[in-house]
Amino acid sequence: MGLFDRFKKKKEEPAAPHKNAESDIKAALDAEKARMEAQTAQQPAPEPAPEPAPAPAVSETPPQAEAAPVQPQAARPEPAPQPEPQPEPEHAGKVGFFGRLKSRLTRTHENLSGKMDDLVENYADLDDDFFEEMTDILIMADVGMKTADEAVGRLREKCAADKAMTPARARKELAEILIDIMGSEPMILASPMVLFVIGVNGVGKTTSIGKLAARLKTVGRRVIICAGDTFRAAAADQLTIWAERAGVPIVKQKEGADPAAVVFDGIQAARQRGADVLIVDTAGRLHNKAHLMEELKKMARVISREFPEAKTRSLLVIDATTGQNGLAQAAVFKDVADLEGIILTKLDGTAKGGIAIAIRSELGLPVRYIGVGEQIDDLQPFDAREFIEAII
Repeated sequence: MGLFDRFKKKKEEPAAPHKNAESDIKAALDAEKARMEAQTAQQPAPEPAPEPAPAPAVSETPPQAEAAPVQPQAARPEPAPQPEPQPEPEHAGKVGFFGRLKSRLTRTHENLSGKMDDLVENYADLDDDFFEEMTDILIMADVGMKTADEAVGRLREKCAADKAMTPARARKELAEILIDIMGSEPMILASPMVLFVIGVNGVGKTTSIGKLAARLKTVGRRVIICAGDTFRAAAADQLTIWAERAGVPIVKQKEGADPAAVVFDGIQAARQRGADVLIVDTAGRLHNKAHLMEELKKMARVISREFPEAKTRSLLVIDATTGQNGLAQAAVFKDVADLEGIILTKLDGTAKGGIAIAIRSELGLPVRYIGVGEQIDDLQPFDAREFIEAII
């Protein structure tokens, strides 16, 4: 046997034992696998894993998280009624129209009431200086010299009769004197009635007519508006807008038509519809324009001829911001028209609301309605006590 053959034989001999080792390893692996399978089979315990079915119980907490947002929502609406600080309307119902709208009369209130506060604080005695300063305060509020002198003169007499009178009490007495000067005559509305609304241009005639119509409608009156101002461009169109806001019918013709003819149509409509009040708009006229004043008389003649059963009255619209000029207008219109009273507009825009007192005192004309804003319900019957208490 050669060297190569001996080496080959020697190399092949260990192959048998390697084979045996492989089979031993395989057997050991199989045994280990069998043991692990047996352990796995023995481990049915993992099936309690469904027991984490209490997990649904955990998932029940999320609904609480969802419910939580509901709680804050319920809490929010309650603070939201913050608009409840609106007890002003409620307070208003108790103290009346001027009490509710006192904030709109701040200019006149500050002009009169503020200065009266200073007067009462600065004087301990009711001497001549006290009464003179009080008179000046009234004049500066456009009460007028004649009315201021009358009111303070009456107050002097009261103070002379009551030695215990103090400046604070004197102020209250002055308010009562002014309320007495203004009086409180309610406006009697007959049915049927024709109301002429007159005044110079720019005082707020058109808006006052719309607000007055709405006011009368709310108290159960059947109202028709007659667009008798055919002189001013687009006057009828503007009045139509206010008639629609008030929810009342309007009778009109084209621009430039004869106002007396429009009034005639208005009378026919009032008769057919059984209207209680026919409100007639008139051209804004200056008191010194004779032809316009004559036109007013012509319309009045048509009414007396065609509607004799109706009471005819005129309401003069005055802009409170014009002060003593408004008083002069009222004096002239009073001579040419049967004035039932005054509609005083724009009181919220002036510090001189005392003109209402002057008109009543010097001309004997009652203020029937006052306007303190642009809303449809901002025209209200005038109440002397509420007015005086609001500004003094």
